[in-house]
Amino acid sequence: MAGKDYYSILGVSRGASEQEIKQAYRRLARKHHPDVNPGDKSAEVRFKQINEAYEVLSDKGKRRKYDQFGDQWQYADQFARAGGQQTPFWNFSKGGGTKFHFGEGDLDSLFGDLLRGFGAGAASPRAKRRYAEDVWAEDKALDVDFPVEVTLEEAFRGTSRLISLGAGKRLEVKIPPGVRNGSRVRIAGKGKQGYGGTRGDLYLVISVKPHHLFERRGDNLYVEVSVPLTVAVLGGEVQVSTLKGKLALKILPETQNGRAFRLAGQGMPHLGNSSRGDLLAKVNVVLPTNLSPQEKELFKQLSQLRPG
Repeated sequence: MAGKDYYSILGVSRGASEQEIKQAYRRLARKHHPDVNPGDKSAEVRFKQINEAYEVLSDKGKRRKYDQFGDQWQYADQFARAGGQQTPFWNFSKGGGTKFHFGEGDLDSLFGDLLRGFGAGAASPRAKRRYAEDVWAEDKALDVDFPVEVTLEEAFRGTSRLISLGAGKRLEVKIPPGVRNGSRVRIAGKGKQGYGGTRGDLYLVISVKPHHLFERRGDNLYVEVSVPLTVAVLGGEVQVSTLKGKLALKILPETQNGRAFRLAGQGMPHLGNSSRGDLLAKVNVVLPTNLSPQEKELFKQLSQLRPG
């Protein structure tokens, strides 16, 4: 039976660089992965061969032994101890011609290894780990995005959700204060299970509903506050809404319409720490309506005192 040609399996030359081998492995592993070819036994066999070839050729020591001894590279040390005398095993990489001789103890060790190797076509745990790290880690194929919509109040205080993972499984997840549109909350180890038992992560992809009162820009909040004309002219206090309740806002005399007052620390929490953004209250001067005759007279007098 001809020995396995790992270079041919990966479709690279014997002089291929480490990068070329890695790229070939990734391309073929994606193509033949069992998850991509459900129920295809030939793809599963091919995938195992690809992992076996990559495990050897990606390791400098193993590759060096393989280049000298072919797919009997595992027994390179026994070959070396044999001292180059006669044996039924050949130097596969050079087409035969070099023979070795083994003592009885060497043969026991060698055939014990061979027997233990029967049926070892499946990818080793190391190959599985390497696949998960090199392929799935790059493509994020094991990670799962789960969209979650929250209100601005929930984004302000933090909240939780009970989500379905399928097959009747449910999971309660925590959403921290300060999340915004596009925030990704990582839930480790709750993603898709891949080949060899490797499991990805679950990512909650957050969207925040628009609020009827507040506008969010970064971690600052913007709100309009209605100010009576008399207060805007003479100064005074008005109530301004925040996400924690109402606060008294001091209005300076002669405050112009559209002016914004900054309330430090009354905005959104910064995601991941205890600091907060600010609240900017924009003044909306409210003109009086349904004026009494006396009020109209007073405005006439004011207009005469301040013509134009």
